Amino acid sequence: MKRSLLAIWPILVFFLLLSTHLAAAPSVQLSVAASMTDAIKALSVDFGKTHPDIEILFNFGASGALAKQIEQGAPVDIFISAHTKWMKHLADKNLIDTCSERVFGYNTLVFTGDPKLEPLGLADIVQLKRIAIGTPESVPAGQYAKQALIASGLWDTLEQGNRLMLTQDVRQALIYADRGEVDGAFVYKTDALLATNAKVLFSVPAELYDQVTYPIALTLTGTNNEAAQTLFEYLQTPAATTIITGFGFEPAK
Repeated sequence: MKRSLLAIWPILVFFLLLSTHLAAAPSVQLSVAASMTDAIKALSVDFGKTHPDIEILFNFGASGALAKQIEQGAPVDIFISAHTKWMKHLADKNLIDTCSERVFGYNTLVFTGDPKLEPLGLADIVQLKRIAIGTPESVPAGQYAKQALIASGLWDTLEQGNRLMLTQDVRQALIYADRGEVDGAFVYKTDALLATNAKVLFSVPAELYDQVTYPIALTLTGTNNEAAQTLFEYLQTPAATTIITGFGFEPAK
């Protein structure tokens, strides 16, 4: 019995040390607007080249839903929203470090769908039967789209005609358009670039909606996380700017 214990003791010590190391490994929890999924994953790979010891955990979704999760106590270190509204919402509740808040990038709104629908303009979408749009109450892309449709006098016609398919985030709207399950969808330019079948039918006139802005900030939890501060600083470097530009985002001015 004693020999058996002596034989397995080195193995037990090894796993004890390994578990202690893993428990101590620094990590950063990011909550990021769904439209930045691919760019953030690319940034994490680049960051990992110089900081292989830091683990990055992702949570992608609609900005409104993510903000509410943080409000309810979700363990988040860095928040990237697709609308200033949700960053302000958290700031008003003292849940982010307002001194760290800054603009991460910009985007534009487009309408994507079946290429056979060309030529098509904003005023022509009243002829379509089904249009995907992020739920305006929680999805910034949907909020921007609704703002543009109201400004152009088309919102009531589409809503009352039951032609709008509300989605949980902008990526879901893109999927519906790419699969041909809707005639078209309001998405960001960066999302439209990922489509396989659908194509951009027109750009929504910029004067009809607020500039698509991506604010970024450390949460109060993040300010006490050295790894989160390191990642946050990296996200402001020229290298990070080059990467998000490559995905179609406009860098902060």
